Amino acid sequence: MSDLLDLYQELILDHGTCPRNYGRLRGKTVGQAEGVNPLCGDKVTIYLRLEEERVKEIQFEGRGCAISVASASLMTELFQGKTVTEVEELWRSFKEVLITEVTPSEKLGKVLALTGVKAFPARVKCATLAWHTALSALKSQQQPPLSTE
Repeated sequence: MSDLLDLYQELILDHGTCPRNYGRLRGKTVGQAEGVNPLCGDKVTIYLRLEEERVKEIQFEGRGCAISVASASLMTELFQGKTVTEVEELWRSFKEVLITEVTPSEKLGKVLALTGVKAFPARVKCATLAWHTALSALKSQQQPPLSTE
């Protein structure tokens, strides 16, 4: 069990110091949302582009603790290519794992490395910040454009 915990810590440190999908997407079809954790100062902006109800591209910018940055990095890898419905299901599974004793879904893949934060309730907000923000960005992409007439 100790080897698995070491592997999880290594994965979190890797994604926390060398995040994947870091940067800003540009263009008219980019949905975005900003999230802040006022308790620790973590900030994240999620950028995504949907194509036919599927996450075509997703990136993030921000700053925060290793858990917050690693979570955003792992989440963007997981969401790439998923449908909106799949993203929502993955979010529910991740949240459930962090707040209950439910057996984690294998669909979460490497994100399972973050489940250790449930032992530290204050850190759960760090792990979920990017996820909340990504759902807001998804909703911004699904809204029809406002008429300028």
